Formats: sequence, structure tokens, C-alpha cells
Amino acid sequence: MRDRRTSDRHPGWPARLGPVRVRAGQVRVRPIRLRDAAAWSHVRTRDEAQLLPWEPTGVGPWRARNSVSSWPLVCSAMRGSARHGTLLPFAIEVDGELAGQITVGNVVRGALLSAWVGYWVATPLTGGGVATAALALTLDHCFGPVGLHRVEATVRPENTASRSVLARVGFREEGLLRRYLDVDGEWRDHVLVALTAEEQVGGFTAALVHSGRAQWS
Repeated sequence: MRDRRTSDRHPGWPARLGPVRVRAGQVRVRPIRLRDAAAWSHVRTRDEAQLLPWEPTGVGPWRARNSVSSWPLVCSAMRGSARHGTLLPFAIEVDGELAGQITVGNVVRGALLSAWVGYWVATPLTGGGVATAALALTLDHCFGPVGLHRVEATVRPENTASRSVLARVGFREEGLLRRYLDVDGEWRDHVLVALTAEEQVGGFTAALVHSGRAQWS
């Protein structure tokens, strides 16, 4: 169902998705907000060792880039892009607490109707079904109210955990992108995966529920 605040310029934004229940708890996806600063910084700085190897190389030390004081600029920039129709920046919540982010970026209209999706989840919750549930909810939203035809993602070949999440919701591998992105200080190969609207039969979240990986909440 379309959020009653949905913008005609950017269908599907803002929106609240879920909840569904997985092993780790009740999962919701909602727009990022300025008051996420403390929780966002706490999780990001605590999980530096787990997140840094998989994220694009940034400018400056990790703790400075992920401090409480850095969040307002990051949040405002993402929400500004959302208002211009090119980004959907969401927070992932588990049992009402910030547990990660999932972002739909480079939203292109016209003949393409495409975007990419990326996500991270707090380390204590990995393996609990959170990323899979958040991704399924977001994909249903992308192919529903947002009106996209194709969503793609890229993942390092050695990131077996993320590749498993993508495979569980049905992403297809389309090829290997050589030296595609500067990650952790080096140009890294990435596997390109994708889905199109025709592959949404029955819905991604419903498929998780049917498989026993999640429950409607």
C-alpha cells in the first residue's frame, strides 16, 4: 500500500515497511532520521572491523567519518537526494532499535526504471535473518509503489555472507566486474547480481514467510 505521504516526484518515498519477524526479532524498514545519530555512530564505530573490509574507501579515519557529529550532514544529504527522486535511504530496525541501513540508489526513471541496493546490519544480529528480511521488504517496495523494473547489487566474491543473503531472496548472478570499486584501499572485483519485476511472482517477503524464514508480524 502506498504511504499516504508518498511523493508524486518520488513514488514510494517516504515509507515504512514491515514488520516481519525473524530469528533475531521483529524487523521494520523506515526512513533515516536526524535523531538516529547516536545509535548509528555507536553501531558503526563498534563494528568497524566487520564493516570496513566491505565498504567503499572513505576520506579520513573511520571513527571520524562515523562520529555523532558527522551524521547530520550524511543524513541531510541522503534525505535531500530522496526528495529529488534519486535515492531511498532507509534504516533497519529490530525490535524498535536501529540495526543497520538499506539504501536504494541511482534511481533512474524513463526507459530504464532501475536502481541499485546496498545494506549493512549490526554484527550481533548477523545470521539472524535481519538482512534477508529487510532486503525482501525493500524489494517488494521497489517493484511495487516505487515502480522500478530492475534492481541490481554488487558484492565482493569473497563476501560469502552477503552473497548468501542476495541468493536467498532470488538475485541472479550476471557477471564479474573487474576492479570495479575502491574498497578498503584497493580496487576490488565485484559480482553483479540483479532482479527484474517479472521475477517478483507472489512477492519476496511472502516467499520468505512461505519458506519458514520469516513470519508476518
